[in-house]
Amino acid sequence: MDTIVPSREQAFALLKKYNKSESHIRHALAVEGVMRYMAARAGEDGEKWGIIGLIHDLDWEMYPDEHCKMTEKILTENRWPAEYIRAVMSHGWGLVTEVEPHSLLEKTIFAVDELTGLVATSALVRPSKSVLDMESRSVRKKWNDKRFAAGVDRSVIEKGAEMLGVSLDDLITDCIMGMREVAEEIGLKGY
Repeated sequence: MDTIVPSREQAFALLKKYNKSESHIRHALAVEGVMRYMAARAGEDGEKWGIIGLIHDLDWEMYPDEHCKMTEKILTENRWPAEYIRAVMSHGWGLVTEVEPHSLLEKTIFAVDELTGLVATSALVRPSKSVLDMESRSVRKKWNDKRFAAGVDRSVIEKGAEMLGVSLDDLITDCIMGMREVAEEIGLKGY
């Protein structure tokens, strides 16, 4: 069976087929924005990276107990390229999959997925409610407060930064910069 390289529009339609929650859609758009930003910085294919970011949690809303496994099934049925499927699977490494991130794309999606949640939550408690005027130190102030954004696994972010060979502060800054590019779409443009 031939594979089909999906367009951004096809990926977004598939995301919306399996996700109705505005928060899930916004998270997908945030990760897409960061992945596109990171791809541009690395001289990589921003379209591919963005689509992987957009679709990474495809099954989370409908199949949380089968996270990544159902995404693999859905993407395979839709004839997505193996490289795309593997990259999506790698973001759950050590949590719900055994697919260890190897490529720069895979290491990046692994590193930024959880981080976008922490950045978004940090932005929402700021007076501006925006990522546009936010810096790394705003996120770092909340880093050790385990009650703040309690669902965010900081050890995954730390492991991701280590895999990428970057400091945590640099990774946070890159994440913020990527989210700035989609601030309006993700509800973090502020007032």
